[in-house]
Amino acid sequence: MKLFCFGLGYSAQELARKLSGRADHVVGTHTGSAGAPMRGLTLVTYRGDGPSQDVRAHLDGVTHVLVSIPPDLEGDIVLRQHGLDLAQLPSLEWVGYLSTIGVYGDAKGTWIDETHALRPKSERSLRRVHTENAWLKFADETGKRVEIFRLSGIYGPGRSVIDNLRAGTARRIVKSGQVFNRIHVEDIARVVAKAIDTPTEHRIYNVTDDEPAPPEDVMVFAAGLLGIEPPPAIPFEQAELSPMAASFWAENKRVRNDRIRNVLRADLLYPTYREGLQAILND
Repeated sequence: MKLFCFGLGYSAQELARKLSGRADHVVGTHTGSAGAPMRGLTLVTYRGDGPSQDVRAHLDGVTHVLVSIPPDLEGDIVLRQHGLDLAQLPSLEWVGYLSTIGVYGDAKGTWIDETHALRPKSERSLRRVHTENAWLKFADETGKRVEIFRLSGIYGPGRSVIDNLRAGTARRIVKSGQVFNRIHVEDIARVVAKAIDTPTEHRIYNVTDDEPAPPEDVMVFAAGLLGIEPPPAIPFEQAELSPMAASFWAENKRVRNDRIRNVLRADLLYPTYREGLQAILND
């Protein structure tokens, strides 16, 4: 296996670590501000402002590609700038695209799965829908295997409510009936790796935990783990959220993960926020 990651962010780095033992080589792009790369990883500067000769030079022999760069106003920059390179790459076996459950929009707290209609409410999520469709079209036109992974709220070491509580930046916002799904970064890597090894008739997977939960419950649980009082409750109407944060709170849904469990047989290390936060505390 030779893995190329377009966008070596939080989730892609975890997958690179997960696959490092079986990959002959791992290449990842960054915008020029990355620190020291992990062992066995080659970093390539790619800012997305045009096709990159450095990227092309490192695509030779690549078998697996992960795309985690968000789309811009014109769509997916990887397809736009390097889609032809990938289509003509004879060694390419698999492409994974990291999307978001935001493509479903608001389900008013009901349970949904991968067959649910896509009704994105934000411009950001609408771009994701267009990008998903573009990658699926790429698969149909080239015969390459492409899989879409719709991620729920990502957390893990360094990026969790525990870290926010320790930093004194946590806010306990309360909105009646509101729930969010979450997924630990290690479980993202676990599911994607399992998908690579398990060709199925499906091309889209919800990557999420078992228990959508009110954010205030998560906050109270994390504070209990730390042995501190949770921050005071703030009614949603008084929270003064940024436009982006408000867009997340405008969507309420419970997302099923049956497909990753029953089809991929991917058992989550952290099926709920409780196990995930406990592991972060003990890390």
